[in-house]
Amino acid sequence: MKYLILIHSNPQPWGHPTFDFTEEGRATPVAERERMNKEFEEMLTELSEAGELISGQALGPAADAKIYRLKGGRRIATDGPYAEAKEHLAGFFLLDVASQERAEAIAERFTSPGDTIELRPLM
Repeated sequence: MKYLILIHSNPQPWGHPTFDFTEEGRATPVAERERMNKEFEEMLTELSEAGELISGQALGPAADAKIYRLKGGRRIATDGPYAEAKEHLAGFFLLDVASQERAEAIAERFTSPGDTIELRPLM
């Protein structure tokens, strides 16, 4: 079963890992952030070695995004993402796991200060 973990964040300024740039992340003591980074890297290694992590990427700044729509029979490109959104898609990880329960357990481990984690099954 394939699942996509989407990381939504509102870092100012933009950077990776996102929690180093969020208000909540910056309020986390340095030693705690270092521990979290170490645990995250260990988790990625574990998932890779188990064959459950297919891919993952941090995305570029949302200010560089473009939105494409069809309006009145014309294709229109605008700057994105939506201006009213505070959070934007910051990155993703593609998993291939045995069950929804396993995907949920992994997604929970991705949670970090200031980010919102979304888990979606692939069709």
